[in-house]
Amino acid sequence: MMRKLLLVLGGLGFIGLAVWVVRGQLTRSEPVASDRSGAASVTEPAPRVVTASGRIEPVSEEVVLAAELSGRLVALPVEEGAAMRKGEVLARLDDREYRTRLDSAIALQRQKEAELLRLKNGSRAQERREARALMEEAQAVVDNARTERDRRAALFQTGDIAREEVERAERQLEVARARHAAAAERHSLIDATARVEDIARAEAELSLAGAGVEAARILLDKTVIRSPLDGVVLRRHLRIGEIVASGPGGAPTPILTIADISRLRVRAEIDELDVGMVRSGQTAWITIDAFGRRRFNGRVERVGAILGRKTLYSGNPAEKNDTKILETRIDLDSIDDPLLRPQVGLRVNVFIDTGQ
Repeated sequence: MMRKLLLVLGGLGFIGLAVWVVRGQLTRSEPVASDRSGAASVTEPAPRVVTASGRIEPVSEEVVLAAELSGRLVALPVEEGAAMRKGEVLARLDDREYRTRLDSAIALQRQKEAELLRLKNGSRAQERREARALMEEAQAVVDNARTERDRRAALFQTGDIAREEVERAERQLEVARARHAAAAERHSLIDATARVEDIARAEAELSLAGAGVEAARILLDKTVIRSPLDGVVLRRHLRIGEIVASGPGGAPTPILTIADISRLRVRAEIDELDVGMVRSGQTAWITIDAFGRRRFNGRVERVGAILGRKTLYSGNPAEKNDTKILETRIDLDSIDDPLLRPQVGLRVNVFIDTGQ
């Protein structure tokens, strides 16, 4: 009986071994997927959710305000966190030098205006009468000199005077005639209207003076730093009394950093291995370590066009620092969430549903 049982168990074991060998051969004989070149390949399913690191930023991004001029900061009426409106004065530089330049330019402009007006109006009536009187006086002197010359010439003919007396009278007459000619020229100049080219030159000088006034006014306006947008002050970089440097030799000194936080978004850094799966319009969400597992939903608004260097690091020693990334912008749905308002610049965890 025992012998029969052993024979049965041995037969069953042999059958099982045979089945195992046949299945192994069938598995090895299954076809392997290959591409068009004939090389074997294995297609693995792509992950559905792409993860990345990101940072919360305002819709306007951070705007750093600096002055176009160098000078001493004399007013900084806003504090960090203060709300401001577009066009509001946020800082002032010492403007005494630039006000003096503007006053000087305005004075020169007024001088050129007066010169042009005088040229167009011509000489005053008193000047014309004076010039005519001088010309008539010179003519009277010429007449007297001519009469005296004729009288002395007659006396010379009778032998009563010498020739030198006649010659002296001739010279006095020539001098009188020259003075009369000069007086006549002056009267003609004063009485005449202005020439076209003189008026054109005076108008050009006035335009140049006006441009000087505008340039001085622009410089003065640059001593006032105004807000280019509605938003809040994120950071004050200087204090009153400090020197603001600005010039071609280096970067201008930042005074304030402001931003429009009426809407918030996330700038995510997508790993170069995942860029092919991310598209505009995909659903996304973020989590913040400080808020646990709470999710803030959003949508991919724009995908960058060029790879760049990684700037956000988790602090994990195993993290690769030389990875190329693609910046992707995500608009958050919770634009008025009070939890997010103070978190501008905070590092967050980004998840994008690729739908794959």
